[in-house]
Amino acid sequence: MKKKIAGLILLVVLMAVIGGIYFVTGNAPRIVNVDGYVGGEKIELLEDEEVQSVFEEKYGLNVDYSRAGSLDMMTADLSGRDYLFPSSSIALEYYEDLHGSPVQSEIVLNTPIVLYTHQIVLDAFESQGLITTDGDIHYIDMAGLLELIQNGAQWSDIGLPELYGRVSVDTTDPSKSNSGNMFAALVANVLNEGRTVTEADLAAILPELQDIFGKLGYMETSSSDLFSQFLRMGVGAEPIIAGYESQLIEYAALYPDEYDRIRDDVVMLYPAPTVWSAHVMIALDENGQILLNAMQDEDIQEIAWKKHGFRTGNYGDIADSGAIPAEGVAASITQVAQVPSYDVMKVIIEQLE
Repeated sequence: MKKKIAGLILLVVLMAVIGGIYFVTGNAPRIVNVDGYVGGEKIELLEDEEVQSVFEEKYGLNVDYSRAGSLDMMTADLSGRDYLFPSSSIALEYYEDLHGSPVQSEIVLNTPIVLYTHQIVLDAFESQGLITTDGDIHYIDMAGLLELIQNGAQWSDIGLPELYGRVSVDTTDPSKSNSGNMFAALVANVLNEGRTVTEADLAAILPELQDIFGKLGYMETSSSDLFSQFLRMGVGAEPIIAGYESQLIEYAALYPDEYDRIRDDVVMLYPAPTVWSAHVMIALDENGQILLNAMQDEDIQEIAWKKHGFRTGNYGDIADSGAIPAEGVAASITQVAQVPSYDVMKVIIEQLE
């Protein structure tokens, strides 16, 4: 009798365990794997453990990616891809030109184009009357900077004999990467006396634009690679580069010790005017739509600004709280030029290849 009772108890326990496992697994969210192309400047965001937790726990997503330039990803093999995450609306229009309308698309993040330089270069630019300072926020007169570049000014001409060569701004390849593309749009507008370039303006500004970019030599294809080079190689190799505002904020948030070592040297300059880079999520199928919806989640939007520097719908409240770890970040971006239309940018890109 005791053996029968023990056997019965064991059976009941076993059934309870099996039932518990079934309950847990049966109620767990189904995990959907999504794969796509993403600009390198957003990789740290997608790999953020807090972001991944929101993806998995609230949306049942496991997000995978391959890194690609914003324009390059539009011509890449899209087989098996659920989404594209470039860094501008120009890239979206390029996609539509090549492939037609996607399943869905939304701007989910924004960041302005800025210049990164070093303290001694800032001092030299100030001596040339190119810098306006508001507290610890620095603005650079883009028309004045382009005049130095067009005139072939040497660094020694503005008080920096220790730097070799002519004054220039290193940028990514505008035919492959969005930061270079947006910088080209910014330069084109400045050459057009601050007016947004139209098709009628192209004949006048293209020769000057080609001359400026023709002096740059080799250009990186990734904004994240260029920013890393800038931080590692110092003022002699990279006196000034074009990039995204988000990059320094993210670096300060994720690598505070490293940021402390460079904070007295690295300076962010806001071009006057600048242009916005609109980071668009392009859903290629239903799984991509789930990710697009997740990227607009309030928790992810807050993490995107506070830890990764992308301006979102709620960045104002966070900026006012003083929670941003990087110095010299403007509370708002006011001097902004509109990016030329896709048709105009398509010509600019082709002429700068």
